[in-house]
Amino acid sequence: MSIIVTKRRLNPIVTLMELDCPHIARKAKPGQFVMVRPDELGERIPLTIADYDAVRGTVTIMYQRLGLTTHKLDQMEAGDNILDVVGPLGNPTETEGVKRAVVIGGGVGCAIAYPQAKALYAAGAEVDVIIGFRSKELVFMEDNFRRNCNNLYITTDDGTYGERGFVNKKLEQLLEAGNQYDVVIAIGPIPMMRAVCSSTLPYKLKTIVSLNPIMVDGTGMCGCCRCTVDGQLKFACVDGPDFDGHKVDFDELIIRT
Repeated sequence: MSIIVTKRRLNPIVTLMELDCPHIARKAKPGQFVMVRPDELGERIPLTIADYDAVRGTVTIMYQRLGLTTHKLDQMEAGDNILDVVGPLGNPTETEGVKRAVVIGGGVGCAIAYPQAKALYAAGAEVDVIIGFRSKELVFMEDNFRRNCNNLYITTDDGTYGERGFVNKKLEQLLEAGNQYDVVIAIGPIPMMRAVCSSTLPYKLKTIVSLNPIMVDGTGMCGCCRCTVDGQLKFACVDGPDFDGHKVDFDELIIRT
């Protein structure tokens, strides 16, 4: 069991929880995730490790209240016990040797993009961050990103905050202006990640996406998270979740999710 240390709503649909998980916190790295089951009747769901503190022994998760399990999770409060938190799972994001990067988060995908940006910035890389939301009321983690990047660009679909438009269009502006990057890391809805990959392909710019399809066990046994990458069958939980975005079959991924 893991005790909920803190619980905080980040916007009308996204909640942050800090969990007491010392064994996971000591091993966690950016890009990895945990499988969470709130109680004996709950299903297992994958949630990205949005942050971790090895000294305090805590792991931070964020979730969007959509299905039965996330609503069950949201009924719990600080001091309550979560039945199962298993991890860290998946392969960490490769950041070694990166000197300049742009990290892109869309909606709740910002929870996944944050640890990548934080790790790169802490390693001395120059980091630009683009985060996109539907509207101003859904913006979250702005201050966290500002502390862990050189430049932060915020876009909203309706123009109520930051710049009006989509994250891939802002990326195109930066590339057209002559900005050069070693890598683009894009995390968010599948159409968003596909659009980013389309924007970087003409530049032959390395683009990493984090895939989070349906998962049941997080160990590759169930096969639910299978996807096609470079014409080969992959399992997001054990082969990923990071993949070369230019090699992902997004059409198949959209159908399966």
